[in-house]
Amino acid sequence: MPVTAEPHLPLPPELPLVDEPGGTDVDLKTQIIRFAVTGGLSAIVDFGLYTLLFKLVGFPLPVAKSISFIAGTTTAYLINRRWTFKAEPSRKRFIAVIALYALTFALQVGINQVCYYALPDAWWRMFFAFCVAQGTATVINFIVQRAVIFKIN
Repeated sequence: MPVTAEPHLPLPPELPLVDEPGGTDVDLKTQIIRFAVTGGLSAIVDFGLYTLLFKLVGFPLPVAKSISFIAGTTTAYLINRRWTFKAEPSRKRFIAVIALYALTFALQVGINQVCYYALPDAWWRMFFAFCVAQGTATVINFIVQRAVIFKIN
């Protein structure tokens, strides 16, 4: 008599279910290129949602930026973990990423708001403030993720 298994849905591989060593077997140049591509895609998600929520829906600036930051950084983490740094899921790493993103969240929302209100009311103000805030967070994220987070066992 053949053995049959009950059908079940597999767990998403993105969830931090195991603690395994980080995977930084990809060279620095490749990581920088992949991080930039991932960052570009995540920035499109972030800025698109930010613009939609602030300009079209009418959310307050910090609320729109907060929501868009969460969407963009979630996109970035999932792609960077699997593609840029080739790391397996890890509870410790996931907690470290949450701490890093909390820091860059505060920096990015704060820098964005300061720049936005400090600049003249011109067509480029929102985009420029976004780029300054995003650029600052991107540099911090890459350095901390490469040097610390994706080396965590």
